[in-house]
Formats: sequence, structure tokens, C-alpha cells
Amino acid sequence: MKTFDEAELCFPQLLNSSCRKAMRSHSVSMLTYVLLSSISVLTVTLNLLVIISISHFKKLHTPTNLLLLSLAVSDFFVGLLMFFQIILIDGCWLLGDLMCILYYALDYIITSASIGTMVLISVDRYVAICDPLQYSTKVTQKRVQVCVCLCWMCSAFCHSLLLMDNLEQPGRYNSCSGECVVVINYIAGIADLFLSFIGPVTVIIVLYMRVFVVAVSQARAMRFHIAAVTLHQSVKVTVNKSELKAARTLGVVIVVFLICVCPYFCVALSGQDTLLNASSAAFVICLFYFNSCLNPVIYAFFYPWFRNSIKLIVTLKILQPGSREANML
Repeated sequence: MKTFDEAELCFPQLLNSSCRKAMRSHSVSMLTYVLLSSISVLTVTLNLLVIISISHFKKLHTPTNLLLLSLAVSDFFVGLLMFFQIILIDGCWLLGDLMCILYYALDYIITSASIGTMVLISVDRYVAICDPLQYSTKVTQKRVQVCVCLCWMCSAFCHSLLLMDNLEQPGRYNSCSGECVVVINYIAGIADLFLSFIGPVTVIIVLYMRVFVVAVSQARAMRFHIAAVTLHQSVKVTVNKSELKAARTLGVVIVVFLICVCPYFCVALSGQDTLLNASSAAFVICLFYFNSCLNPVIYAFFYPWFRNSIKLIVTLKILQPGSREANML
């Protein structure tokens, strides 16, 4: 029979080298497990619907939707990674040192790629609103595909270098068995913080402020001249309204993203090293992950094509011949 001290250990058989579990009440632990598990399942399911929708229906293969596809892929993997975060709730990592460093590497890569995709979305909306006549020539599917691939490859390359010491010798910084810790050089960490967060967020804010100013001026122009437009101008106004609606929707996505992600990086900037042990830091981590669940919900509210595609997916009508050609717009 285990003693009280042994019950507190991650690995009771390793009395001298095992880490201790974080002591919480049973009700709090169960609530946390259920909450995080529900968010994880919901995140994976909703983003999988986005991935299937944009990948399957040809009418949805637009440059903007390709960026949403990249964002959905990163959010999908965030949902999967949440299962590993759940394992760490009681302070014990039971999957070994190699899986620990792979978990952190994937977490860094996916987070960085997600932020990079947000920058690309901001650039896309900036060109669409501020230079609409050149949008179709400047923003093509091929260019967007290249930018998305470069975004993911740069994220993987940079963070592989950042975690090189940890990848070469997994678990080298663990103080006890059951701990999952990575250590990053201070200078490299600060550089990564600026390149992966502060710089991109600054670009996003500046571009969307410009988009907002131009969008407001265009909306005013539409109201003043709507009664006197010709047929040709009427078509142009409709296009502008469509682009403005997309800008508003993606603006909501970006604002929600910043609200959910900024507290996490503020904790990083404050220099806290015990993120997984502090209750306040646990909250910002949950908020950080919850953003990946919110994006598909925003699409469901603002994009009719997403609601229509969900109906076809759930009813399995996408398995019918010719379903790829369905007009979802």
C-alpha cells in the first residue's frame, strides 16, 4: 500500500528522483480536466470542418480562404496539443523526455505559424481595401500558397534552431523525473519574442488601422453617391461592400486573437518561469488555447458559406458525385 508521500510522487518507484504532483482538490481537478478536454475536442472538430470545407469545395479556393485554411490547420493542431497540456495539469509528464521536447517544439512552431498567418491575412485585407484595382494581380492563389509555405517553413527552421540544445539532449534541464522543461538562451528568447510576437503584432495593428481608415472613407463615399451610380459603378460598389464585409469579419478574428494571445506573451515578457504552476498563468494559457476554438465560431456567425458547407458535411452530401462543384458563396 502506498504511503502519503508516495501518492504525491509522479513515479512512486523512483523515491529519490521523482517529481511531486501538484496538490489540488478532486473537484477542481475534475472540473479542469472536463473543461480543457471539452475545449480540445470542440477545437479539433470545428477546425476540421473548416479544413474540409475549404479543401473540398472548389468555389472556396480563393486567396483569402487559403489563408483561413492555414489558420485552421494551426488551430487544429493546437486542439490536439491541448491533450498534452491536460497531461501537465497535475505537474507530471509521463510520456518521456523526447515527447516533451517534441511537444514544446510543435507548440512553438504552430504558434509562430499562426501569428505569421495573421500577418498575411492583414496584408491581404490591406491590399483588398487600400488597392482594390491591383488586388487580383497582386494577390493570387499561387503567391498565397508560396507565402503560407514560407511562413510554416521559417517557423519550423527558426524554432528548431532555438531549441537545438534541448533537441540534442532531451531532458537535460529536468531537475526530477516527471518534469517537462525546456530552457532557451536569454538573448535568443528575447529575439524570438520580438520576431514571433511584438514585430508581427505591430504590423497587424498598423495595417488594420490603415484598413479601418480607408474602409470608413469608402463607406461614406458609398452613402453619398449610392443614388447616382451607373450599372458599372453599382457592380463596383457591390464588390467594395463584399471586401469591406470580409475585412470586418477578419478584423474580428484578429481582435479576438490579440485579446487571447497578448496576456500569454505579457506573462513571458514579465519573466515568469513557472508558467504551469501559477494560477494566473494557467488562466492565460487556457485563454491562449481557447482562441483556436473561437475562430470557427466567428466564421459560422459571419460566413454563410461555412454554415452551408457544414450542412453538406454533416449530412454526408459531400460524398455525392459533383459535390466539389457546389456553389457555396
